[in-house]
Amino acid sequence: MNTRREHKDAFYGAFARVGKALGNPTRLELVDLLAQAPRTVEQLANASGQRVANTSQHLQTLWRAGLVTREKDGLYVTYRLASDDVAELFASLRDVAHAHVAEVERAARRFLGGDDEPIDGAELRRRARRGEVVLIDVRPPREFAAAHLPGAISLPLPELESRLAELPDDAEIVAYCRGPYCVLAVDAVRQLRAAGRRARRLEDGVHEWRARGGAVVVAS
Repeated sequence: MNTRREHKDAFYGAFARVGKALGNPTRLELVDLLAQAPRTVEQLANASGQRVANTSQHLQTLWRAGLVTREKDGLYVTYRLASDDVAELFASLRDVAHAHVAEVERAARRFLGGDDEPIDGAELRRRARRGEVVLIDVRPPREFAAAHLPGAISLPLPELESRLAELPDDAEIVAYCRGPYCVLAVDAVRQLRAAGRRARRLEDGVHEWRARGGAVVVAS
């Protein structure tokens, strides 16, 4: 076989293994979850609504493709993304799909609702400097602890109703979660508006905020 052909096949074959590993909706969701914080197999299964055995198989596929690392601690195995590049790869794939696949926009409208009015990062910074907004992170505490936006209050969605009195009445509340297609912030905004509060969601998650040059508070 031609040596140049062998080299090309080796390169493109390696690239294809990465693409094949990501060519599954469950595995993409697992990558998205791991972009927020490391998790055990059991935690990932619970967060994604999958059986533990199925989750483990998907994670092994991602591991063989070099996209995640794993560490065993007693009976539990903790997975994390191999590098920030993997999160960037997922974000790029998501953005390309949004730009070129009409189904993504239609699904987003159905999923997020027609009354969605996200605030962008520039407006959030301006209003935060003037003390006009309160920023809440409605992700699970594990994800907040791993990394969060400066000044954000950890207020997981299941606790929002019981902790509503902690939020000031005279400021608009901005909620964020895992990125533009995360419904946690959408649900938070709906709950807040139903309670008579002014609220919007930030379209960015931690990864998107950092990619745009924003500061992030990370675990030490």
